[in-house]
Amino acid sequence: MTTGAVGKWSRASLRLPLSLWGLTRVLLLLCVFKVVVIPGPDITFDVSNIYQGWYEVLRTGTYPLDDVTWQYPPAAALAILAPALLPFLGYASAFFVLAFLCDALVFGLLMYTGRRAGRSAHGAWLWLAGVPLLGPTAYARYDVMVTAVAVAALLAAGRSPRVLGALAGFGAVLKVWPVLVLAGTPRGRATFRSWTTAAGAAAAVLLLCVLWMPGALAFLGFQRDRGTEVESLGSMVFHVVRHFGWEGEARMNYGSIEFLGPYVSTVSTAAMVLTIAAFGWLLVWRLKARLFTSSTAADAAFVAVLLFTATSRVLSPQYMLWLVGLAAVCMAFRASRMRRPAHLVIWATAVTQFEFPVWFSHVTRSDPLGVAVLFTRNGLLIAAAVIACRILWRQTVTEPRLAELAAEAATAQPEREKALSGSF
Repeated sequence: MTTGAVGKWSRASLRLPLSLWGLTRVLLLLCVFKVVVIPGPDITFDVSNIYQGWYEVLRTGTYPLDDVTWQYPPAAALAILAPALLPFLGYASAFFVLAFLCDALVFGLLMYTGRRAGRSAHGAWLWLAGVPLLGPTAYARYDVMVTAVAVAALLAAGRSPRVLGALAGFGAVLKVWPVLVLAGTPRGRATFRSWTTAAGAAAAVLLLCVLWMPGALAFLGFQRDRGTEVESLGSMVFHVVRHFGWEGEARMNYGSIEFLGPYVSTVSTAAMVLTIAAFGWLLVWRLKARLFTSSTAADAAFVAVLLFTATSRVLSPQYMLWLVGLAAVCMAFRASRMRRPAHLVIWATAVTQFEFPVWFSHVTRSDPLGVAVLFTRNGLLIAAAVIACRILWRQTVTEPRLAELAAEAATAQPEREKALSGSF
């Protein structure tokens, strides 16, 4: 096949994914611009009211010091202020357009990566499907911008550990979780370069934010006082005991619907303990890992964020976008074995759109429909986390150890045979 034929074939192969991406994204834009109305709460409320309110405060030269709903690291101000880049649009409209562009960036990166040796187009297809399955929430939160940073970091990992580190450090000051993309960097020079660059980048961005406006660290106190959100793994306890006389309630608290009442603090503490235990497992894995393949950085990041998400006191629907992005990066590597947990995440994402916004009123009431959809979504996430952990451990710890033992046995066998023949 000639070079020209290859180019022609490649252009033709792009038509279907680009067409489907364009169609699904137009539908999302129609939803956030309210041409198409999705049942349930108004998913654009956060942008048109909360985000825009923060925007007005940030423009005065200070962080929202008196707003308990401001629970984000200081670099989040950049995302909130970003609609100013499109002054010819209203705030909400500009925000949706920027979210759309970040979605396009991720899709483009995955498409480009999928054409390289050892890579696959499956990552781009998974992102193409996952974002619309979450629904308009994907464009109505700034998480798509954060996910774009994390995806770009992981896709750069193989070529430039310093770029990985710089993006991870910036992402950490944007929304904390992107620092987890460093979990699976190969030992030695790659880890040293990426981790030190990440620390330097995070420190520099944090310092700039502190010097830029007062109140950069106010989010720490607001985040500490969060309770158990009605969508989290821990909330499942209260969804059940509400039917057996539990004297608590679900109401707006710190910007989201949370359970308040007896034993809520205990469950919140248990969730934090589970998170610590999950990261303890990650530390043990990293110490024992013997083989780092081309996909290990992406696989480990996916596992780390899965564990962080599943054990969080707050499991908002937009968190699924993080998992879809990292699952797509895993699927972009032919060496990755994360296909099954990645597909479970896609199913969980589809269920999430029914959990919020479509049937959110049922969830907050803990009625049978709400409990069923929430337990299904969270059950899929738990299954994905357990399976992903097993795959990561088997591929990087168990199989390399067995291969080493087999090699040692094969080497020792001729020596034993020689020793036995000499004894006769």
